Amino acid sequence: MRITEVRTFLVSGGTPERASWRHWLFVKLHTDAGLYGVGECWGWPRVVQTAIADLTPLVVGEDPFLIERIWQKLYASTQGHGMTGVVGSGAVTGIELALWDLKGKALGTPVWNLLGGKMRDRIRLYGHAFDDGRARELADRGFTAMKLFGWRDAVSRVRKLRGEFGPDIDLMVDAGGGPWQTPADAISLGRRLERYGLLFYEDPVSALDAGGLARVAQAVDLPIAIGEAYPGMFALRPLIERGVIDVAQPDTGRFGGLWQMKKLAAIAEAHQVMVAPHQGSLGPVAEMAAIHLLATLPNYLIHEYLVNDVPQRYEVMTGQPAIEDGHILVPDRPGLGVDLDEEAIARYPPRGNAIPVDADPDYDYQYVAAHRRRAAWLAG
Repeated sequence: MRITEVRTFLVSGGTPERASWRHWLFVKLHTDAGLYGVGECWGWPRVVQTAIADLTPLVVGEDPFLIERIWQKLYASTQGHGMTGVVGSGAVTGIELALWDLKGKALGTPVWNLLGGKMRDRIRLYGHAFDDGRARELADRGFTAMKLFGWRDAVSRVRKLRGEFGPDIDLMVDAGGGPWQTPADAISLGRRLERYGLLFYEDPVSALDAGGLARVAQAVDLPIAIGEAYPGMFALRPLIERGVIDVAQPDTGRFGGLWQMKKLAAIAEAHQVMVAPHQGSLGPVAEMAAIHLLATLPNYLIHEYLVNDVPQRYEVMTGQPAIEDGHILVPDRPGLGVDLDEEAIARYPPRGNAIPVDADPDYDYQYVAAHRRRAAWLAG
């Protein structure tokens, strides 16, 4: 069996009112045996689509069962372009996920069985508590973990939710990792959150500031989580080995593929670090790929889940996940257990792909605006 064609589908993953910038890029690998596999990738999807077109000649003609060989071939081919980051890694990811799906379908077995076999039948999820109403909705639907976003009012909101739900709900705070988030401010916020026993404190400073992240980790008695912006195990490995992070958060759509995530998980396991993949921007195919992986990991912690997402999430993929009491049930269907609905995809053509920034004419797009009224910004 040989790969004969690589197709990509760029689809809007948002609406004019919600995440209008978000896109999903799906991949379909066809073979001369009539079988195909599907994958998904992220990391600036429109640009990643072009990268996949460049890589396609290296994939066509290959035996799709030789996943490691193909991955190494693609990785080596990108090195001459320098540090391509999540664009290059995202392109390889989409192809690699499709290879696992194809191999599982050809062998009639789920991907989790190819990754060592499952350790659990369901994966615990956390939702996004954008406001108090959503927090109560999550709890009513059986979710036992939820995450809050941003710095403003973070302490007061955590205090309120801890008072309402007690210790039975795990809480997380995602500070966003903006370039204006200084280590001193992250430490100040983190120390005030310590008493509430967070499951983790995410992106307290920019992913580009490894030294600042280490300062925060040393000064704050909370588990530190980071990883969504990193391409591949080589990028996250130093933070794990230095003891800087407690929770690794590789993004299933742009980290380099399931095998890269599996390798990272082994490095993390050797350092008592947990794995909780990032899912906040991805579509449904990458989500199901993460579920297959997490079913096999001894050091899995939890998985991010978008509750009540945009309508197309539930239309563009068949084999939607089964949710039960705040968990996704691990599927038993061959491959990833999903397929693309190309007719549904066609109903959601891509829009502009850049993330919008603040329209305030006084906003200077970097540091100063974030520190206006600093005391109020850090209050709560």
